[in-house]
Amino acid sequence: MADDLSQRIKNCSSPNHGPRKGGVTSPDLIVLHYTALSCAEDALAMLCDADREVSAHYVIARDGQITRLVEETQRAWHAGAGCWAGCDDINSRSIGIELDNDGTSPFSAPLMDALETLLADIMPRWSIAPQNVIAHSDLAPTRKIDPGPRFDWRRLALGGFAIWPDDSDAPDAPLASSLAALGYDVEGFGLAACQSAFSARFGAKEGAQAAANLAARFGIDRHPTLA
Repeated sequence: MADDLSQRIKNCSSPNHGPRKGGVTSPDLIVLHYTALSCAEDALAMLCDADREVSAHYVIARDGQITRLVEETQRAWHAGAGCWAGCDDINSRSIGIELDNDGTSPFSAPLMDALETLLADIMPRWSIAPQNVIAHSDLAPTRKIDPGPRFDWRRLALGGFAIWPDDSDAPDAPLASSLAALGYDVEGFGLAACQSAFSARFGAKEGAQAAANLAARFGIDRHPTLA
C-alpha cells in the first residue's frame, strides 16, 4: 500500500472475518455497498459488533476518511447470499467496501475521491480488472439495491475503475446471454431481476444493446463453484 495512503487509513478491527475458503489465496472481485445508515460511526459500530456477524474490509466516510476493518487477505462477511460469474461464495473471492450513504442522498465528493484513491491502490495489487468491480445488487439482484441509483459508476469507469458502455459496435445478442457473459446469474435469479440490476447501474431502459456492448468488450471467465 502506498505510504501516503497507508498514513491516511484508520484501523478499527472487526472480529467478523475468517480465512478465505476453497483454496482462494487472493481476491479477484471488489464489491461496493452503501451503509444505509445515518453516519459512518454507526456503520463502524455495526460492522465491528460480533453479535451482528457482518463486516467489510473498508468503510469510507462522507468526509473521505477510510477505515480498515479486515485485512485484505482475510474473508470479510459483507456479500451474503448471492452469485457472480458462477461463484456462490463471493466473500471468499472479494474485497468489500462500504460507502457512507443513506441510499437516497448523493455520494459526497470527498467520499468518491477517497474511493478512487483506494481502488487505485487495491486493483493493481491484486490484479483486479475493472469489470470485476461490481455492485452488491449485481450479485444479489433479488434482495439488494446498493450502492443504488445515486452512485456514479460512469465516473469510476472514466477513471479506469469500472466499466461503462461505449459507442463501439457489438453483435446482436439476447439480453440473457449478454448478462450471463458479464457475470449475472440469470438462471438462478431470473432475467427480470438481473435486467433490473443492470438497468439501475447503467441507466439503460431496455438494456439489450448496452449489455451486448459490454459483454463483447468485458465478458468474464466464470468461476468454479467453491466447496
